[in-house]
Amino acid sequence: MKITLYGINNCDTVKKALKWLSAQNINYEFYDFKKQPLTPELVLQFASLSDWSLLLNKRSTTYRNLSEDIKSNLSDEIAFEQVLLQPTLLKRPLLLIENANQDKQLHLGFKAQTYQELFKVAC
Repeated sequence: MKITLYGINNCDTVKKALKWLSAQNINYEFYDFKKQPLTPELVLQFASLSDWSLLLNKRSTTYRNLSEDIKSNLSDEIAFEQVLLQPTLLKRPLLLIENANQDKQLHLGFKAQTYQELFKVAC
C-alpha cells in the first residue's frame, strides 16, 4: 500500500494529519505543494477520485479572494485551471491511498477517528 499526504507544511490540519500518521508508525510520503508544484496529471487524478465541489476549500482566503466572475462561473475546467494557479484552493490535507491492485482512494481533510477507521489502528 502506498500512502501520500498532500498539503502545505504550515497548515494546522496538515500538521495534525502528519503527526497522527507518524504516531501510528504509518509509512507515508508527504507532498508539500508549496515546494513541489501540482501537475495537471495530479490535479486530474484528484478530480477523478472526488468532485470539485468537495475538493475546493470554499472557506479559504484563496477562494474568497477569487473574482466573483470566476466563482459564479466555476466549471470543472475553470476549477482545474485555478487549482493549478493556486494550489491552496484545495482542501487540505488530501490523503491518497493506493493498494496493490492499483485501486485508489482519496480522503479529504483530517479527523483522527476517520484515519483510525481507514487504517484500523487502535489509539
